[in-house]
Amino acid sequence: MTTEVRVQAQPRVDSEVGTLRSVLLHRPGAELKRLTPRNNDKLLFDGIPWVDRAQEEHDAFAEVLAGRGVEVMLLADVLGKALEDSRARTTGVLTAVDERRLGYELADSLRSHLSSVDAKTLAHVLTAGMTFEELPVAEGASLVRRMHSPHDFAIDPLPNLLFSRDSSVWIGDRVAIASLAMPARVRETSVLDLVYAYHPRFRLSGRAYGAHSAPVEGGDVLLLAPGVLAIGVGERTTPAGAESLARSAFNDGLAHTVLAVPIAQDRATMHLDTVCTMVDRDAVVMYPAVRDTLVAYPMQSDGSGGVVASGPVPFLSAAAEAMGIDRLRVIDTGLDSVTAEREQWDDGNNTLALAPGVVVAYERNVETNARLEEAGIEVLAISGSELGSGRGGPRCMSCPINRDSL
Repeated sequence: MTTEVRVQAQPRVDSEVGTLRSVLLHRPGAELKRLTPRNNDKLLFDGIPWVDRAQEEHDAFAEVLAGRGVEVMLLADVLGKALEDSRARTTGVLTAVDERRLGYELADSLRSHLSSVDAKTLAHVLTAGMTFEELPVAEGASLVRRMHSPHDFAIDPLPNLLFSRDSSVWIGDRVAIASLAMPARVRETSVLDLVYAYHPRFRLSGRAYGAHSAPVEGGDVLLLAPGVLAIGVGERTTPAGAESLARSAFNDGLAHTVLAVPIAQDRATMHLDTVCTMVDRDAVVMYPAVRDTLVAYPMQSDGSGGVVASGPVPFLSAAAEAMGIDRLRVIDTGLDSVTAEREQWDDGNNTLALAPGVVVAYERNVETNARLEEAGIEVLAISGSELGSGRGGPRCMSCPINRDSL
């Protein structure tokens, strides 16, 4: 595993299954140690992870990727590198310190303090947050500080950075900075914005979508084939967000068809990639409960910068038509309806393709993995007993930077 630039080609991702060359991960760190029974729901975790074990599981995940020749870039490292630029440091401090929460005097003092720390320390604060007891000692007389518990957050932690797919996604040679819907995740976009604006690897890359647009999250964006996107619309991505991203993709020449796919607005199906992911050029693993009911609203450009939508039509047939194939092979989650529901909850559908027909999946989803292997898909199984406590699998935890063209 390395954070050194070994591949000099500009980032580009045209599909879900082209051979993976470079990926951005976030190794779980101090931000997960901020989780307590008092705040885990607000911070979108279903339990309190055992952080040391989560780190071991994540390291093993990264080693599987590196063992297949994938360059693994860690967010803490690339953020630290970006923050060596003084402009990034200024922007990072301004976006992290909320004057409405802290008041003018305490906010001004904290900004001054953070402007004086080194890049590594600032990167830590931007991801792990800061409690009131961790503020500079000189601010002890502040009313805001005195009236907060020492363990309250002056700057909120970002434990969901672990799921690096959600906050940014590459479409062709451009990066879409997500507009995250949940309050606990909103500040993630500013962190990724710093990385893509100031890290030398990404400075020349264009943007496909702005974080201030309508809500879109990367877990809802599937690159079914070059020029074909599917965007889940549900708990995290709105119809306006899907339409805005489609318009941007059409205007930039990144897509000819975008399918908006409604999904249930609940935690079990928070993103499209919780019910469906690509595992081969013409194959998906899919939750059988939605197989026959999932629909799509196809969108195309109107030729003058706008979007024309039609539908609804069955998702599987619409996807195959847009991809230019006869049909999509569907591999069901689980073995029966109960097993399927259990394994869907445990991210059995959330696979990361390393190449056509080669995927990383959680080992706990035994029946789904067996079905994949029976269908000719190589499964690289990893442990996720602690990583999964935030509801996310291998795809959620990875943001591909470079894939080979199909």
